[in-house]
Amino acid sequence: MKVLFATSEAQPFAASGGLADVAGSLPHALRKRLIGIRIVMPLYEDIPQSLKDTMRFVTSFSVPVSWRRQYCGIFETRYNGVIYYFLDNQYYFKRQGLYGHYDDAERFAFFSRAVIEMMPHIDFKPDIIHCNDWQTALVPTYYSLFYAQNEWYRGIKTIFTIHNIQYQGQYGKEIYDEVVGIPPNSRSVLDWNDDINYMKGAIETANRVTTVSPSYAWEIRDPWFAHKLDPILNARAWKIRGILNGIDTVSYNPATDIQLYAHYTADDLSGKAVNKQRLQERLELEQNPDIPMIAMVTRLVSHKGLDLVKAALDQLMREEYVQFVILGSGDWEYESFFRSMHERYRGRLCACHGFIPELSRKIYAGADMFLMPSKAEPCGLSQMIALRYGAVPIVREVGGLRDSIQDSGTGSGNGFTFANYDAMDMLACIRRAIAGYWQRDGWRILVQRAMRSDNSWAKSATEYINLYKELINE
Repeated sequence: MKVLFATSEAQPFAASGGLADVAGSLPHALRKRLIGIRIVMPLYEDIPQSLKDTMRFVTSFSVPVSWRRQYCGIFETRYNGVIYYFLDNQYYFKRQGLYGHYDDAERFAFFSRAVIEMMPHIDFKPDIIHCNDWQTALVPTYYSLFYAQNEWYRGIKTIFTIHNIQYQGQYGKEIYDEVVGIPPNSRSVLDWNDDINYMKGAIETANRVTTVSPSYAWEIRDPWFAHKLDPILNARAWKIRGILNGIDTVSYNPATDIQLYAHYTADDLSGKAVNKQRLQERLELEQNPDIPMIAMVTRLVSHKGLDLVKAALDQLMREEYVQFVILGSGDWEYESFFRSMHERYRGRLCACHGFIPELSRKIYAGADMFLMPSKAEPCGLSQMIALRYGAVPIVREVGGLRDSIQDSGTGSGNGFTFANYDAMDMLACIRRAIAGYWQRDGWRILVQRAMRSDNSWAKSATEYINLYKELINE
């Protein structure tokens, strides 16, 4: 079985969010199961030079972009046993930043068409093209309209994975002629709410649509979550399937993580206490091994549930004997709020600004609890990382949080959960966790249960392989 995994980012080459983690881990898990998988992504300026130095030039060709043709170079490297292809066009990709440019519609229309045009030049005809998010959403559309009946391409199946439905690739119809290059009699596949919608086209034309958790697969059929795509998702519900993401359990391993102050395992938690003490020292918090520490590592944006935190944090800090640590950056409103709380509760609360990977690892290892009160969470990786490091998750029952965290009130769960998007419900859940923390023998059992939760890619890879086989045999 041969799979071409098309993505706009992948670790360790270029990353802006969770998609890079998935693209950097899932293909490697599939390869271990003897799947012939290769990855294709843009050759960004932001890719570290040390990684560019490992690439070799393969060939070049021209790609149709509406009425014109554009240069595309193919570079190849191998990382962790998987072949990566990088598509080069300096006009589109030799610039700072992966996204947010005025011509993103054209950049990723070019990339999507180039993914298909590339395959004969590398003599690789996959059974499946697995596409991810709006940046590759035109791949199934272009394949369906222009390539499916071509002898060389015939028989290829396409899968489109929605990592976050909020970002759909919506543009004005004026780009049809200059950018997208689809004839008028076929444009209905992309038409949506008087715009062009790349994601809508992929939902229409891909053989299967997947999401990054089972809960998200049915949530996005609800107008509350769907960002106006619920009618087309409900019409194509038969092709939608949710497969929960995993994490790289080799990288995220408290027994070997070089970023930690001390290593530990579920059987020997003594090193976790060392991490907590050293983290308290670094963040200038009271160095007390007994005080429960609640942490967040997050983008400071509204859908992460920060409105709930704003509404409840002052009451929590006044009424409970806790420490609170947050690491992240984002909207000024939240950055300003957490700076003010840092000053108000200095020594008990620390707000760390920015994205600091080594500090995030130390926070996971040092914290007792990890808070994720998200308004929407397609999958979430942070709660899985927190489990791995023994920081007991406190989460809202939404998306992948619902699928990966079970409330410990039953005596068998791995965290604490609440259902309603309500600050007082969140606060009550936090208080249940704090009460559990003071039952020290029971808390140790819960931490060990959390650390032994299986969130590796092995289960997810099995589900994707079953889906691939199902498609190939149709």
